[in-house]
Amino acid sequence: MNKHVIVIGGGPAGLMASIAAAEHGANVTLLDKGNKLGRKLAISGGGRCNVTNRMDLQELIAHIPGNGRFMHSPFSVFNNEDIITFFEGLGIELKEEDRGRMFPVNDKATTVVSTLLNRVHALNVNIRTNTGVKSLQFNEEKVHSVQLQNGETLEADAVIVATGGKSVPHTGSTGDAYPWAEEAGHTITELYPTEVPITSNERFIKQKQLQGLSLRDIHLSVINPKGKVIKTHDGDMIFTHFGISGPAALRCSQYVVKALKKFSVKTIEMQIDLFPATNKEMLFQNLVKRVKEEPKKSLKNLLKGFVPERFLLFMFEQLDLDSTQAANTFSHDRLREIAGFCKAFSFKANGTLSIEKAFVTGGGVSVKEVEPKTMQSKKKQGLFFCGEVLDIHGYTGGYNITCAFSTGYTAGKAAGELVSSL
Repeated sequence: MNKHVIVIGGGPAGLMASIAAAEHGANVTLLDKGNKLGRKLAISGGGRCNVTNRMDLQELIAHIPGNGRFMHSPFSVFNNEDIITFFEGLGIELKEEDRGRMFPVNDKATTVVSTLLNRVHALNVNIRTNTGVKSLQFNEEKVHSVQLQNGETLEADAVIVATGGKSVPHTGSTGDAYPWAEEAGHTITELYPTEVPITSNERFIKQKQLQGLSLRDIHLSVINPKGKVIKTHDGDMIFTHFGISGPAALRCSQYVVKALKKFSVKTIEMQIDLFPATNKEMLFQNLVKRVKEEPKKSLKNLLKGFVPERFLLFMFEQLDLDSTQAANTFSHDRLREIAGFCKAFSFKANGTLSIEKAFVTGGGVSVKEVEPKTMQSKKKQGLFFCGEVLDIHGYTGGYNITCAFSTGYTAGKAAGELVSSL
């Protein structure tokens, strides 16, 4: 046998799988339908490439809401610290930013891509770009070849599928592998957008009253029809012409999608807490104190800097307050309304942008049908899956790329060892 591994897809998972397979004794061919490799990687982290996250493992898994527990096994093979060691070993200096996010010191994703490509070349991986795959060929037990779109058939001892999901399709992630996986007997769980901006038909959104306004260090919650909190995320957010975006909104998005479906409703309530570290009573007392100190000041001037000015003016309008009046003309009940508005500004979300506009795809090849220590299919010998094609997804902040590198390395190592033993 020629110990040949074919890797389909040149994103983070595919590049790492190619490297690991070659390092473990395989002859590797890397196929990608695009004209260059690492396209999604080159735009990740706003073009800076958040290569991983330095949280401890339990916390890391808690930030992977889509089947995070499955990652215990791949992380036992290649975890976030191994990713850091790997890149530093190839000469990329990394730095740690807020919430454990790791970036190259030079803030250039292109450096990460070129370093991975240099390693792939150094290991004599045969790279074929502009090479679309039509199907995988199986017998009863195993995968044995890959049929290309041009009609060519490539024999293989193992095939690693690293084609991504359906998000950011201009980078090549267009869901190609789902039919191949189904042909091999795999289940594709329902696909949905995650880490995606949230949409709303509220009048203030349609009228763009708050468009472009950023709110810092807030709590954003998704509320079920009975008024119970489904999920709360902290961080920053921004109002857009169609709804809301920013880190807190992206993290809440999958819960909006699931709640709309679960409760069969057209809209779901969301709440913004602008003062998560302060309870409503304390906020009210703060307002009372301000009024006592400067009773003759207009409410508008008294509350200058209390919240961003555009939000302040919006709140006065929503609560029907004449903000030019002296502060001491407002009753305690009215001050409590202001405190309540700041603690729980509520609006209805009606969905999210499409899966193509999402950063990450929810759903994919069922992890119940994949061996977690090797990423090998439980349906066909020699068939491996890694990265976003799997039903695994994390929040933004380096968690998805960590899963891609970890599952990619695990699949590549196992495939390399498998074909070397043949």
